[in-house]
Amino acid sequence: MHRTFFRTLSLLSSRGQGTLLRRYFDWWHRRPDPWNMGTDAYEQGKYAATLAQLPDHPYRRILEVGCSEGVFTELLVKAYPDAHITGVDISERALRRARERVAEAADRTMLLSADLLTFTTEHRYDLVFCSETLYYLGRRDRLRLASARLTGLLAPGGVLVLVHPWPEARRLHHFVDSGRAVSRIGELVETSAHRPFSVSVYQAPGRREGSAGF
Repeated sequence: MHRTFFRTLSLLSSRGQGTLLRRYFDWWHRRPDPWNMGTDAYEQGKYAATLAQLPDHPYRRILEVGCSEGVFTELLVKAYPDAHITGVDISERALRRARERVAEAADRTMLLSADLLTFTTEHRYDLVFCSETLYYLGRRDRLRLASARLTGLLAPGGVLVLVHPWPEARRLHHFVDSGRAVSRIGELVETSAHRPFSVSVYQAPGRREGSAGF
């Protein structure tokens, strides 16, 4: 029923879908941390597994799509003290809490209210995360568009990390896997957890270079 609801929303225009999703997630975030991401052992283990899959590169510009209240954003701030980190989420209520969480790193964090399907930026990123987000988009055409946007946000040699439930990840990552924009360089499928998940790591072609400034 959960997935059917979001597929139904995707019958709307991208703008209409985004408006309803924004209201939906603002409602969910009427109380802090509604999914217990800051305290749940499963979520903490998934974050650690995700970070462990990353190639050892000097990432200078990082983007987190679907940052919610900034639990993983805070981990990125600590793991990459020289990076500028941008978090994007559709819920302004969630972002207000995220800003409080990373307030000590305000000089190198930017948290934006935006929809992945309409998000635009002049920047390209050395590292892009998208976790537990793509299943909200519904139809295949929206998933195809989102996949193209994610790969299009990468700098030359940039790394894209997708984290979603397994085996649903096969469908959600299909357009990235089947396209030519990136190559998969690693994958962790964790089936021993009570909610199996996949961490898929991709890299864009081209020489990796540190971003010049923020």
